[in-house]
Amino acid sequence: MTFPPTSRYYLIETTTIEIEPERPIRYLRRRLLPPLDRFVPVQEHSVKEPDRLDNIAARYLGDPEQFWRICDANPILEPEELEVAGRRILITLPEGMPGASGV
Repeated sequence: MTFPPTSRYYLIETTTIEIEPERPIRYLRRRLLPPLDRFVPVQEHSVKEPDRLDNIAARYLGDPEQFWRICDANPILEPEELEVAGRRILITLPEGMPGASGV
């Protein structure tokens, strides 16, 4: 399995299990949220109706499919949790990218 560099699964290791002889099953290892100290905040977004995370990602990151980067930086597993009106969402540099800190 290979994933493009823009995928949340890009650096996740694959492994194999054999439940039946001669029938290996390949799968991805569990993906954990990265530590918050790997993110540099650059902006904050206040969610309003009818904001959606893919649209927020398109606005700030230039790609709606990068919504997962916002989830990682906030740290949320379910994107819908960030789509609540009134919630404040951190917009950060990509994980591990050094930069000026502060919101």
